[in-house]
Amino acid sequence: MQNILTYIFILPLIVALMMLFIPAERWGIFRRLSLATVGIQLVLAVLLMINFDSSLIPENWEGAFQFVEKVDWISMSFGSMGSISIQYFIGVDGISLPLVVLSSFVLLIGVISSWNIQEKAKGYHILYLILSSSIVGCFIALDFFLFYLCFEFMLLPMFFLIGIWGGKRRSYASIKFFLYTLLGSLFILVVMIALYLSVMDGEVHTFSMVKMLDGAYASNTVLDPGSPQLIFGYSARVLAFLFLIIGFGIKLPAVPVHTWLPDAHVEAPTPISVVLAGLLLKVGAYGLLRIAYGIFPDVAVEFSGLVAILGVISILYGGMNALAQRDLKRMVAYSSVSHMGFVLVGLASLTAVGFSGALFHMISHGLISPALFLIAGVIYDRTGNRAMENFSGLAEKMPVYTFFMAVCFFAGLGLPGLSGFVGELMVLIGAFGSDQFSMWIGILATLGIAISAAYFLWTIQRMFYGKYFVREAAWEQNMLDLNAREKLMLIPLALLIIALGVYPRWILDFSDETIRFFTQQFSLIQP
Repeated sequence: MQNILTYIFILPLIVALMMLFIPAERWGIFRRLSLATVGIQLVLAVLLMINFDSSLIPENWEGAFQFVEKVDWISMSFGSMGSISIQYFIGVDGISLPLVVLSSFVLLIGVISSWNIQEKAKGYHILYLILSSSIVGCFIALDFFLFYLCFEFMLLPMFFLIGIWGGKRRSYASIKFFLYTLLGSLFILVVMIALYLSVMDGEVHTFSMVKMLDGAYASNTVLDPGSPQLIFGYSARVLAFLFLIIGFGIKLPAVPVHTWLPDAHVEAPTPISVVLAGLLLKVGAYGLLRIAYGIFPDVAVEFSGLVAILGVISILYGGMNALAQRDLKRMVAYSSVSHMGFVLVGLASLTAVGFSGALFHMISHGLISPALFLIAGVIYDRTGNRAMENFSGLAEKMPVYTFFMAVCFFAGLGLPGLSGFVGELMVLIGAFGSDQFSMWIGILATLGIAISAAYFLWTIQRMFYGKYFVREAAWEQNMLDLNAREKLMLIPLALLIIALGVYPRWILDFSDETIRFFTQQFSLIQP
């Protein structure tokens, strides 16, 4: 298993480089290379999971990570001004491992969904593989500089994938996505530099996130917990935490910095919506959990109420907007805003069950949301239209499609026995059991589940039941049930949604010890 994380991380970049030397007119070979690459990536990720020691009880963050690879990467000395030390430092623990496996799986689904893309196929698949490597890199990076590099590299491929292969308003959507996420990245960059100047590895400043998590601060530095320095009347640690909330909150996204998401989803091609909803949003949630909460636990306790309120606002606002939509894909996009609000509530609870629920909900949503966008893509591929009022009684004409729609919609609204229920239940238990905020946070979050039931059930009633009807007669000949490729994508997603709903220990067993250790730092801070 030596260097397995490097293989998972680097393989897509190597294949993308190889594609540069293949003639563009041989478009079929690009999709086959992409499929083989992410397929190998998934196999390696499963091997990683099989060989992961979930019984390991960490005593510090240095011993919490497995499959660690650490090599000096960039080292520069500036004499009396000091030096810069950047390492190729990667590893996984019980928090990042499930996300690495999820990434490999969703990326494979995305390639299958991309199978019919022929226009500029060479550029598309090169960008897709760069995006694949960047996403995985964010989850395995233990050097903040490497994390930030991967975080930034996600922006460019996604910008071009939406801007070139997207819908009619693709330029507007891609620019809006880029500007929002770039702004968030700048907030994170400021915190990264401040942490580098404050954290020491021996006698040298370091970007090591392990040292940051263990609190290896040099005395009297700007982010030293004991430093009396104030910036605009606030502690630097408070400002750093708030900067991270803004930076990662944009990627999550949380209301009110969410407005880029519906436009990006609606204009993105279906495979990119799958990856965007299934993985890129999880990078924002992971950054909050690993970096904001992991490195600044003292400030997280102080602002738990604020984070919980942001989560509830996202749940309710996203849900009400989803209820008002007439475009199926835009409705699913707003449902993502609503459901990712549960992650914020789980984090804000500062309880082990809340943290576990937030992580599980990330995994669950990483399966449900890609399936929902595939469901929307099926209709669009056949008609070029997604307006819900243009369809009725689809269950009569497309029974298999209706079955998968029902599984995904009911998972989204939190039906027991499906994965969506487990994550939301754990988050709500954490919210009601937390002493960080009022029980009204839990009550309002529960109301969000009722709203999600309303928009999902209303969509089912409008589009799938009643008398069969499609708006345009020309669409009639295309209203065929799922083909083999569509089934190949939806069957594994549906099976995993059901499997995790029936046996959630499959994921929780990997994260229990890490989450328990992670939660200890908050119990020491709370009065």
